[in-house]
Order: sequence, then structure tokens, then C-alpha cells
Amino acid sequence: MTSSYPRGVDMTTAVLTGLGLAGAAGLNAYIPLLVVGVLVHTGHLTVPAPFDSLGLTPILLVLVVLLSVEFFADKIPGIDTLNDVIQTVVRPAAGAFLAAGSLGALTQLPPWVGVAAGLVTAGSVHGMKAASRPVINVGTFGVGGPTVSVLEDVTALAASILALIAPVLLAILVLIGVLVGFRFVRRRRRPSTQRTSATVD
Repeated sequence: MTSSYPRGVDMTTAVLTGLGLAGAAGLNAYIPLLVVGVLVHTGHLTVPAPFDSLGLTPILLVLVVLLSVEFFADKIPGIDTLNDVIQTVVRPAAGAFLAAGSLGALTQLPPWVGVAAGLVTAGSVHGMKAASRPVINVGTFGVGGPTVSVLEDVTALAASILALIAPVLLAILVLIGVLVGFRFVRRRRRPSTQRTSATVD
């Protein structure tokens, strides 16, 4: 997406911006849409049609209402799972729209590349979110779901902002997070493997 500052954006930055916004949409479709819409509305972000429609006042009002519904629905155990089912279409679609806007406005790549990248990125993040929420709710007797939901909203907001102003930093943070998560999973699996071996012996 073409912003008034900085003026020059290379393809790598455009791709990282698009993927960052799509990833945020996988957590909450309306937060990155609203962030982009507000920036377009205030003139801090310039995008071509039809992506400029996000800056229209009626669209912004609708996004605020949808975000409010999403915010409360995602904090109620059971309702959050139903909401995730509904969002299976919405979040990947939002990610595709945002990624297509970024890649289409700033690169020579065909529009379908942005759509595909956004669908895969947002869909993958949404899939992990939707799969983990019932486990968290059951494992914490419904207490952990709302807390995780708040963290997801904060993450979506931070990712949306960083995707626009510092996409490289966002990519680095995501990479660090993936590596830390991978090491955590490996450490969790190692003791169980050792216990199994000891039992067999």
C-alpha cells in the first residue's frame, strides 16, 4: 500500500507488509482493516481503488460495529468457538484483501498472488487460533480463553501497526517467536519421551 511516508517502498517491504496485515487478520479480521481504514480516512495512507473504500466513513462505522461484536464474542467460552467457525470465511477473506492491496499497489505482481498469499497466511493463523481455543478453554475451565483473546487482539493491533511502519521488524519478531515456540515444544516433549523410556526399562 502506498503511504505518504515513507515514499519509496521496495518489493520486499510490500510483501512483508501484506503478509503482516494478513497474519493480523488471521487473529482478528477487523483490527487490520480498521487500522488501514483509519489511516486512509485521515490521509496518512494512499491506496488505489477498490482498497480506498476502507477509508469511507460508513465502512469504518461498520468495521467498528463488527469489531465490537467480535471482541465480546471471542471472550465467551463456547461462543468463541462458534465465532471461529463463522470467521473461517471472514478472516482469510480479509487477509486476502489486505495482502492484495499491498502487493497490488506496490509491486508488479499479478493480483492473484496477493490474494493467494493473504488467504494462506490469514487462513493458517486462523486455523491455529481456532484449533487451540477449545483446548485452552477445557484445560483452564474457561478462564484462559478470555485472557488469550485479549492477547490475540493486542497482537493483531501491534502487528497491523508494525506491518505498516516497520514490516522488517515485524518479520524478525515473528521469526523469533516461532523459534522460541519451537524450542518450547521440544522441551515439553523431551521429558515425556524420557519418562516413557524409563517405564519400559
